[in-house]
Amino acid sequence: MARSPQKTGTSASGNAATADLVAVLVAVTDGTPKIMTIAGGSALPSGPFEFAHRSLQTALRAWVEAQTGHPLGYVEQLYTFADRGRSGNAKTPHSISISYLGLTREDRVGEGFEAHWTGWYDYFPWEDHRAGVPVFLTKMLGPKLRVWAKSASSPALQRERWQRCAITFGLDDRDWNEELVLQRYELLYEAALIPEAGRENGRGASIVPGKPMTSDHRRILATGIARLRAKIKYRPVVFELLPAEFTLLQLQRSVEALAGRLVHKQNFRRLIEQQELVEETGAIAADTVGRPAKLFRFRHAVLAERAVIGTKLPLSRT
Repeated sequence: MARSPQKTGTSASGNAATADLVAVLVAVTDGTPKIMTIAGGSALPSGPFEFAHRSLQTALRAWVEAQTGHPLGYVEQLYTFADRGRSGNAKTPHSISISYLGLTREDRVGEGFEAHWTGWYDYFPWEDHRAGVPVFLTKMLGPKLRVWAKSASSPALQRERWQRCAITFGLDDRDWNEELVLQRYELLYEAALIPEAGRENGRGASIVPGKPMTSDHRRILATGIARLRAKIKYRPVVFELLPAEFTLLQLQRSVEALAGRLVHKQNFRRLIEQQELVEETGAIAADTVGRPAKLFRFRHAVLAERAVIGTKLPLSRT
């Protein structure tokens, strides 16, 4: 289970501040984006930053490997959270979380480790639009948001609330913006429609679908998903999640899984070809059904040749 945060200092009021490191470790398997979790799927791998650690990243790698048995590959700092009462109790002192985003490939978790892989749409089911707009978003979540908007103290505030809901969740014929993951989570928290919002007053019932997490780990996860969805549009980080050799369909399905949106197949492949991001291996995938599929690999030379534009995600709006 997650360790207690390390005390790092004392505030003027005498309350100790704490700091911990949290990892959003992502993999994509068979078109399903997954995250490494601990504590029965209710927490992200985390642990305190201790002064014996040479650096923040060194500490993060040590904690993740100790809790999951999984070595970290690509890692980048995500965000630093330092709000008071992040655990759900406004009376608790400031707690600092330095979060990191890591990309890897799923493998079996060794015996003796509590970690396991969990689909990230288990926590954010409203974010998966690959099969169209989720029915519960318009049939259940939309009406609940409208009730919350109407509960504001004045007509002006009611209009402002509903405009935020419509823009953030793509309601009233607004376009869906796949990058607004954190804004959607924060709005659901503000509207008290998720159990994390009710921890301070003892109300923990889930009002909308989506698995809650301890402390503010689901907020950190939302930040990681948003960062990755934006990043795959201008950097070839998706290849960190693929095997060394892959088909173009595997590449497309991985991008769609992360974005929660379909891409236009022909436009997607045309962009990949124009940017020379991949090269043929000369081999054929053995497990394809129907027409044999060529195997490709990421062309690493592109990183040295120019700043990579990225896939640009030609998302389907149909």
